[in-house]
Amino acid sequence: MMKHFSCPYRSLLLRKKDNKTSSQFLLSTTTIAPSNEEEEEKKDGVGGNLVVPPEMPHFNHTPSPYRGPSASDLLKRRKHYLPTSVGPYYTNPLNLVEGKMQYLYDENGRRYLDAFGGIATVSCGHCHPDVVEATVNQMRLLQHTTVLYLNHAVIDFAEALAAKFPSDLKAVFFTNSGTEANELALMIARLYTSCHDIISIRNGYHGNATSTMGATAQNIHKFNVVQSGVHHALNPDPYRGVFGSDGVKYANDVQDIIDYGTCGRVAGFIAESIQVMLSFITSVLDEGVGGVIELAPGYLPEVHSIIKKAGGLFIADEVQTGFGRTGSHFWGFEAHGIVPDIITLAKGIGNGAPIGAVVTTPQIAEVLSRRTYFSTFGGNPVCSAAGHAVLRVIEKEKLAQNAFVVGSYLKECLSSLMDKHEIIGDVRGKGMLLGVELVKDQKLKVPANAEMLHIIEKMKDMGVLVGKGGFHGNVIRITPPLCFTKEDADFLVDVMDYTMLKM
Repeated sequence: MMKHFSCPYRSLLLRKKDNKTSSQFLLSTTTIAPSNEEEEEKKDGVGGNLVVPPEMPHFNHTPSPYRGPSASDLLKRRKHYLPTSVGPYYTNPLNLVEGKMQYLYDENGRRYLDAFGGIATVSCGHCHPDVVEATVNQMRLLQHTTVLYLNHAVIDFAEALAAKFPSDLKAVFFTNSGTEANELALMIARLYTSCHDIISIRNGYHGNATSTMGATAQNIHKFNVVQSGVHHALNPDPYRGVFGSDGVKYANDVQDIIDYGTCGRVAGFIAESIQVMLSFITSVLDEGVGGVIELAPGYLPEVHSIIKKAGGLFIADEVQTGFGRTGSHFWGFEAHGIVPDIITLAKGIGNGAPIGAVVTTPQIAEVLSRRTYFSTFGGNPVCSAAGHAVLRVIEKEKLAQNAFVVGSYLKECLSSLMDKHEIIGDVRGKGMLLGVELVKDQKLKVPANAEMLHIIEKMKDMGVLVGKGGFHGNVIRITPPLCFTKEDADFLVDVMDYTMLKM
């Protein structure tokens, strides 16, 4: 039985909305706040109560001196040589030059608490010594070979990875990214079933290649190219969805799609156990996706049954929810009591190394033997060594358990803020995969996207880095390295609270 955690700051954080003279929390002083605004920063504007900025937890690491190009120089060169629709975060983009566990350092040596984890990618912590050692040792021996030769690094990792899955999910294909993993999974499902139709969920994100773009159900991530054979079901969103938390009613839409939109059989269904894709918004007019949405209870088991009856395969996209990030289980799908036919992995698998994977059964995997399929860099020895080290660190340091304990504590503390700040409409997620949705009104749920941009800017100024998400670009995404501590959680919540008080 898992223990329920409560936030010890609850009595300090909460105040009645209709009582302007109620007490505010007092926090220790720090040198983080800009000195020219020190006096202004001390008052919250509500009854003139004293509120001093929170202090970042102590961390025993001194960053190396940086002698490289400045942020302004890099920004100019990036615009010229790296044209992209996605710009860097923040009005004044950060030039991050060093990382250590849950912290990052900019060009001036300033420390930031990383509550974003490189988009839920840094699982063990930045530059974890065990992962670095395994990677460097392998690189000194052999950087690259080919699947035409034997090498123990890739086989050792595949064996260790397969051992983490139930049933006969023992066939592993390594890729270079989550997009490539999902592309391969969709192709396998279509080959195995001899069907083309795929069902995915509205608001989901599965990649930006041809098939995965079709499975992605957000217009901001879809170019005007041919995307065939994908049907998008109602999003089982307990906060904004039409059926609230009734997962079975949402699942009925999947059955309707099969009945009215296909021949009665499908290739498969693909979904994340928690919708988590970020937003790349740079202005209040842009939109994002995902938003850390927990699927309505009962939805995935019901859909699993529906898909199997229609002859399809169930694909679990664990690119962001895997490797203990949700805390309660090593894989997100386990919390729903189902066993998928295909699982896709990336991000946290390598702690930043470019590697992904598809895991399925030998019977299903056999379809790829009908033609020649291989990946030049899939299972690269260096990336395999990094991935294997990640598994060992997660187990040795009990990071999944830490994600549950600290993540539950952090969620409870964030939930405590809802009664204090009307701008917080919802706090959701599991483990180290949390979202805070901001609204102009808690009843009407009007998205507060401009306010969200302001808040994350101010949080950055105080030393906390978070992500953006949600279809309306109004969700603060919190996906830190799994080594996050309760002291880090306290600091994050205090900074968010302080920032909202100053609005």
